[in-house]
Amino acid sequence: MHGLGNDFMVLDATREAIALAPGDIRAMADRHFGVGFDQLLLVERAPHASVDFGYRIFNADGGEVEQCGNGARCFARFVREQGLTDKDHIRVQTCGGAIELHITGHGDVRVDMGVPRLLPAEIPFDAPAPALSYPITVEGEALELAVVNMGNPHAVLRVDDLGRAPVARLGPLLERHPRFPARVNVGFMQILTPERIRLRVHERGAGETLACGTGACAAVVAGRRLGWLGRDVTVGLPGGELQVTWPGEGHPVSMLGPATRVYDGLWLWPDAARAGEAQDAKVHAALATIAVDRQKRA
Repeated sequence: MHGLGNDFMVLDATREAIALAPGDIRAMADRHFGVGFDQLLLVERAPHASVDFGYRIFNADGGEVEQCGNGARCFARFVREQGLTDKDHIRVQTCGGAIELHITGHGDVRVDMGVPRLLPAEIPFDAPAPALSYPITVEGEALELAVVNMGNPHAVLRVDDLGRAPVARLGPLLERHPRFPARVNVGFMQILTPERIRLRVHERGAGETLACGTGACAAVVAGRRLGWLGRDVTVGLPGGELQVTWPGEGHPVSMLGPATRVYDGLWLWPDAARAGEAQDAKVHAALATIAVDRQKRA
């Protein structure tokens, strides 16, 4: 599935638990030797009665992360299309907290992403005191960024020209900057009007993606707190547009966008693959025996 080009493999772990090692995920995520995806989504049974499902997210490098907004929209479409629920309003538990998913009549999904966390310790980010933005130095270069936790940590930088933004260079450096002990997703935001921005995001463990839902929410929160943006903002990402609404401090962020199913498939686990190879060898041996027997009779 994908949400504006941010692509996912979604697995149903409600009928049987699925245990994944980081190496398994990296093998699946390889776009040449595996399936290929930005993140892997696991649909699990509800961990408690106040939610409908559990929702786990793994980046392409095998590391588990707390939240993914584009994935949440795909999650909602997946559980409906697979017959796991008939609800239009679905509540799911992530590592970063519970979120609400609402499937619209047009097939888009609105996600209640929860109240953003803004204190440095909540990001987490090393800073002496809370502020709207923070100075930070990267390889001798002085930058100014805002930090927001939308269930996962984000740093947001304002740029004048998104096409020339140093995403490939600064993204990895900021992701692993020592002031972000849990690493960080990095958004580069160009403001067109108070109601419209353009955004590129370098995601932890995945690199730059075509879209990032939590990154879009974080950018709107940061821009609104700094007085640059209004309540309702269209966020233009390389893969398409999201609609983000944030009334202000103490309120949850709402995100509306599409979710698309691309194809279904079957993954052979390593043990299953080896068993299949052994079976294939037996079949080939049997066919060879039959061929030799026919030659003798001829």
